[in-house]
Amino acid sequence: MTTYLPTLKQLQYLVALRDIGHFGRAAEACFVTQSTLSAGIRELETLIGITLVERTRRVVRFTPLGERIAEKARRVLREAEELGDMARAAGQPLSGEMRMSVIPTIAPFMLPQILPRLRRDYPDLKLYLREEPSGPACEGLHQGRTDCVLLALPYACGDVEAARLFEDRLYLAFPKGELSPPAAGIRPSDIDESRLLLLEDGHCLKDHALAACNRPEIRAEATMLGTSLHTVVQMVDNGLGMTILPEMALDAGILERTHIASAPLAADNPSRHIALVWRKASPREKDFRLLAGVLGER
Repeated sequence: MTTYLPTLKQLQYLVALRDIGHFGRAAEACFVTQSTLSAGIRELETLIGITLVERTRRVVRFTPLGERIAEKARRVLREAEELGDMARAAGQPLSGEMRMSVIPTIAPFMLPQILPRLRRDYPDLKLYLREEPSGPACEGLHQGRTDCVLLALPYACGDVEAARLFEDRLYLAFPKGELSPPAAGIRPSDIDESRLLLLEDGHCLKDHALAACNRPEIRAEATMLGTSLHTVVQMVDNGLGMTILPEMALDAGILERTHIASAPLAADNPSRHIALVWRKASPREKDFRLLAGVLGER
């Protein structure tokens, strides 16, 4: 008896529709027309004899079984991708396509130094970058949207392998003349929590800063802003408060042409740890460790 199996294309269309929730945009993400994607999903439903998606003019709603099959399809696609990964891993090191997510408090400061070196030393590597906060980055890693994530620890990214690259010291940045820090740095007890500006929830740097300060009242009193470090620096430069910055941002010149001074935090845990993480048992582990070695060069 002949058994008809779903194609990888059909599964790809289904997962894209589940992730995006819109036929037109899902088709764009798959580089096909909307009619092609819709027909592919209908063929899949006909093949298995079950409705997976309820279609209305305004809403795309997956049935309960459709949700389960979409998640299973995601795992099948990930396994299929790993077949290619195994072949690449047996060939030239750091070659072919690789998708890496990078968190926003690392990407603008570290990548400009690293990418030219990677292009020079590994010209066959096609590194596709995605900048996003730690939560979505780790979710994308486990769902197979990306191959590895460059982030800061500690962070609960799930069941992953991690290569620590280097320690990134935290500094307090403040308008010049506002503080006179001792040579050893600024103690958390000397920080005026009502003047502290931090990134909002979703940015792990905020949690690292709060953990370094270890003062519960700072979490209650500090102002949380849904913006970038560059914007927070502009606010500090305009006298609206002070903030906590990573050393890599200072080294990259984030305070150039400002009237902001900085001093290291004199705390028990004054650093975050930059790391590259990837899924456990990935066939490209050697590639990721080689990449980690390049990223860790200072």
